[in-house]
Amino acid sequence: MLNGFKNFIMRGNVVDLAVGVVIGAAFTSLVNQFTASFLNPLINLVGAKDGKSGGSFDLVNDGNAVAWGAFLNAVITFVMTAAVLYFLVVLPMNKLAERRNKGKEPEPAPVTEDIRLLTEIRDALVAARVPAQATRQETEHSAER
Repeated sequence: MLNGFKNFIMRGNVVDLAVGVVIGAAFTSLVNQFTASFLNPLINLVGAKDGKSGGSFDLVNDGNAVAWGAFLNAVITFVMTAAVLYFLVVLPMNKLAERRNKGKEPEPAPVTEDIRLLTEIRDALVAARVPAQATRQETEHSAER
């Protein structure tokens, strides 16, 4: 029972997922602070007025506003997190997997039922054609004599 659990944990997918989650959580907090410290003040330069934060516009003068700056921050946070995770975790793990599998031959794909039937049909057609060709060659050969 413990051996099966050990094999499950040591599979590459579980380890990759765990590393990705931990690094993603840590990096997300870093990117969130970056957007709060640097991008929010830049967005506030554009359109901040009357004590409101920048990056928003009022739909009607009743206080409802579309906060496009907050959405822009979320998009930038997502893109930066995804890029760093890809280049620092996924890409190196893929390169490592390629190196591990470099000397191994890929396993042949299993033969499906339709492929097997098509192969049998091809072989039957070839077998039926061979005697006909042999008979034709014998006829041509005897006609030349």
